[in-house]
Amino acid sequence: MAKILLEMKNITKTFPGVKALDNVNLKVEAGEIHALVGENGAGKSTLMNVLSGVYPYGTYEGDIIYDGEVCKFSDIKHSEEKGIVIIHQELALIPYMSIGENMFLGNERGKKAAIDWDETYGLAEKYMKQVGLTESSHTLIKDIGTGKQQLVEIAKALAKNAKLLILDEPTSSLNESDSKALLDLMLKFKSEGMTCIIITHKLNEVSYVADKITVIRDGSTIETLTKGVDEFTEDRIIKGMVGREIADRFPKRHNVKVGDVSMEVKNWTVYHPIYSERKVVDNVSIEIHKGEVVGISGLMGAGRTELAKSIFGKSYGSNISGTLKLNGQEVNLKNARDAIHHKLAYVTEDRKGDGLILSNAIKTNTTLANLEGVSEGIVIDKDKEYAVAVEYKEKLKTKCPTVEQNVGNLSGGNQQKVLLAKWMFADPDILILDEPTRGIDVGAKYEIYCIINDLVAMGKSVIMISSELPEVLGMSDRIYVMNEGKIAGELTQAEATQEKIMACILNSSKGE
Repeated sequence: MAKILLEMKNITKTFPGVKALDNVNLKVEAGEIHALVGENGAGKSTLMNVLSGVYPYGTYEGDIIYDGEVCKFSDIKHSEEKGIVIIHQELALIPYMSIGENMFLGNERGKKAAIDWDETYGLAEKYMKQVGLTESSHTLIKDIGTGKQQLVEIAKALAKNAKLLILDEPTSSLNESDSKALLDLMLKFKSEGMTCIIITHKLNEVSYVADKITVIRDGSTIETLTKGVDEFTEDRIIKGMVGREIADRFPKRHNVKVGDVSMEVKNWTVYHPIYSERKVVDNVSIEIHKGEVVGISGLMGAGRTELAKSIFGKSYGSNISGTLKLNGQEVNLKNARDAIHHKLAYVTEDRKGDGLILSNAIKTNTTLANLEGVSEGIVIDKDKEYAVAVEYKEKLKTKCPTVEQNVGNLSGGNQQKVLLAKWMFADPDILILDEPTRGIDVGAKYEIYCIINDLVAMGKSVIMISSELPEVLGMSDRIYVMNEGKIAGELTQAEATQEKIMACILNSSKGE
């Protein structure tokens, strides 16, 4: 019988106004990959924060038994000394420091006050090699992509002699090839005897790497499924997560009439804001109709976000040229305020960095893009602000005890709903959604898809940028494929497949 490396018994954790964990139990065997799944706000990350000492002993009830010993972790460093290392969803790397410096930050090599840089960079390259990174350890973090930054975090964990590696949404910001490489790396670690816990909303990844799956719903343990014993299908996992079967992942749109062109972009070219000789959007022309969802697909770095942000009041880029027409009229949107005034909205992919003020209440964030809607002159009507926030909380089914709660205390999926509410209250005619379901569960995704359908049924236009091909295919009326800053192809819903999207990308890379 396999050795139980970790047992969490009757874990209960309460925050003001909400019980996040209610008598949760978890057993993890040595050398297995154990997946934690559940809807946003179910308590998965909270449970791992208890395990890793983010929430220290005394702030929760229950026991942690690790490697046969009852543990009472006071902080992260305490748990890391035992070989428990957590990699959070938001990467904790400093852009203007090197890979080597980041890897040993807080875990410095050397004696007394002197850092041994030869040892630091030498060890960094040793651990980088183990995760397949070929860059120099002197390379700055800002000069490598998100996929490689994720590998730096894993190399950093190896440098701490990790025995139990916890990965919270490790592939949420990665494209399919980088995600597959990361999952294969986890399988390699497993073959070498490491134990992993993975939290992910990508259920295809769960069935690919996990030996066991523990489902958490509303802060309670629902069940644990074992590969080879229990049904391991995505439909079965969803049923455990949401308490019901979801017959169709993408709700159908009925009787939506596609109308006139609402936005036309012609010969749009954008250069990098710092490296002004580098073209990031190259002569792009697209159009969107009223009552239509247009998908923009492509690999990481294809220029999709750069295109969206540059259209939205030139929020990104330099030396922007081309023509933008809204409802047939040429416009020059000089900033975000101009864009909002012209009924254009952009829901950023970076909700925590660019979309929300985490230290402010839900009600404040909900009305940020349309303060005129809750103001009398220059004074905000607090009662109106509160009423609007409650209305959108109910409309989007946001899980929170009160709209007075800080957004930073919400789960990722509920933060995403507040971000959507902010832009819906601005009442745009054209809504650009950049990775609208990144890092959120299948139930919340379905609710957001229903919101998108409601918006186009009202005659609004939606542009959806997504790295998840099934999502683009399931929700779009038309799809533009981008590669290397250019439009590599345009596909109708009827002709679009994953293979055709990838063929567009590969053919444009060959210069065909």
